[in-house]
Amino acid sequence: MLKTRVITAVVLLAVLLPVLFLGHPLAVLALCAVCFGAACWEGLRLFINRMIIPAACIWTGLFVWLAYTGVQTQFMLVWGLGLLAWLVKFLPAFYFGLPASGSASNRIYSAMYLICIMGCFLAMLVLQRHSAAYLLSVMLIVWIADVGAYFFGKAFGRRKLAPSISPGKSWEGALGGWICVVTIGALSTQVPVLADTFSVMLLRNWGWPGLILVLSLLTAASVTGDLVESQLKRRAQMKDSSNLLPGHGGVLDRIDALIPVLPLAVLIQTMIEISSKS
Repeated sequence: MLKTRVITAVVLLAVLLPVLFLGHPLAVLALCAVCFGAACWEGLRLFINRMIIPAACIWTGLFVWLAYTGVQTQFMLVWGLGLLAWLVKFLPAFYFGLPASGSASNRIYSAMYLICIMGCFLAMLVLQRHSAAYLLSVMLIVWIADVGAYFFGKAFGRRKLAPSISPGKSWEGALGGWICVVTIGALSTQVPVLADTFSVMLLRNWGWPGLILVLSLLTAASVTGDLVESQLKRRAQMKDSSNLLPGHGGVLDRIDALIPVLPLAVLIQTMIEISSKS
């Protein structure tokens, strides 16, 4: 299993990193479109949609059209709808539960989740246009939170974070992930070669309090994104969103925590840019 995970990870990085760092717009868009289409297909499976492939193709076509012809003001609409979905639909579902499969409410939930996935990939395109290193610096926040939560949870986990949704997660693990994110994020701002990163941008504009606050917010968002997909998988009685990535599950399993984080990062960056111009 570990060998399979490593081989898959190496192949993914061999494709992902050259495309991101060479930065040809059409290549980046094509990569995002393929990943978005796969994530849509997996998401529709979790909602037990009867027209999975046609629906995934329509959503992917909409994403490509918007990404190729749209401007950031249009992207803002997608991110705004996504933020609204997290606040009024996804977070309350932790307490009230998911809507019944086949209901109108479930179809609305499904559309909102796909809009959030679209917002994630649009944010990925925007962050990559700044630079590949800048995009990866935001993605690393999620990865560090995940790895930190795993090891702290293994060592100290006692109190379950969401036992009915993801029994393996603990409050101690979440706290450990937050400590790792804030510590590594703060240290990275002192390394000159990492000057073009999200943390450095935060420190330069909002100082240490702003840096810690935003990193804390993004860490919490990453945990929420993970839990939302776990809740959907539990309802659908699926261990993984698919088997597209041997040893890793599906594309959605790899980006679930990124779905709320990347758009939030872009919105925060936009706020800073607007305030600096005024």
